[in-house]
Amino acid sequence: MIKQAIIPLAGLGTRLLPLTSVFAKELLPINGKPGIEYILDECISAGIKEVIFIISQKKLMIKKYFCNDKFYKDIIKKKKDPRIIQEYKKILKYKKMIKFVFQDKPLGTGDAVLKTKKYIKDKYFLMLLPDDLIVKNNCSKSMMAVHKKYNSSVMASMKVNKKEVSRWGIYSVKNKVNKNNFIIKNVVEKPSIKLAPSNNAVIGRYILPKTIFNKLSKLKPGKGGEIHITDAIQSLISENYKFIGHNFSGKYLDCGTMKGYINSTLEISKI
Repeated sequence: MIKQAIIPLAGLGTRLLPLTSVFAKELLPINGKPGIEYILDECISAGIKEVIFIISQKKLMIKKYFCNDKFYKDIIKKKKDPRIIQEYKKILKYKKMIKFVFQDKPLGTGDAVLKTKKYIKDKYFLMLLPDDLIVKNNCSKSMMAVHKKYNSSVMASMKVNKKEVSRWGIYSVKNKVNKNNFIIKNVVEKPSIKLAPSNNAVIGRYILPKTIFNKLSKLKPGKGGEIHITDAIQSLISENYKFIGHNFSGKYLDCGTMKGYINSTLEISKI
């Protein structure tokens, strides 16, 4: 059973500027609740016991959000407001399961993952990218069921518009396991339309093997001078490690752009 999850949170959030020049995008409210709390709730519901946040010095606001005990204790002492007490209890529940590690140079998701190496205990762990919200069905939970059945790494996937393939990691299929699961033949980070092997995109949920740390430590920077998790995954696939692309059944919401962020609030308000 997978018990640990990692969440890279050190990104600069340039697509949400100017807001993110002063505010962590993961704390922006989506229908009145910070985006990161949806991700944490998904983890808890999937049975995760420990979550490792990868933040930077510029994102210390996130740590303060979960570790602001004195503020809550002082205000509860004065007001005894049941709503505030309930909110504080919720924050404490999250805080108990969170560890913080730092990535102070924006060197990519692969570099962020590498920062967690000494904390990962088991053979496999879950990674969630906070720009990608998946609602209505717990994607992490369904991926864990696939992992348990086939004893393999799993990546959430969906078909995207051919014109948008350069936004994603794109994979080609080796063979079909069943209607929602596919053995991945290869995966490419943000290919051009011309070079994309398909329109099967990897979405921000991964069950990864601990062996990926060895690959990440040897990787040279790829596109944009960053260390890409996709390149490390491809390296493992080349050595016959099994990765399954899992077509999830929840509703995907992109919170990483202003248009997507506004749309996410509208969609969640309807649930």
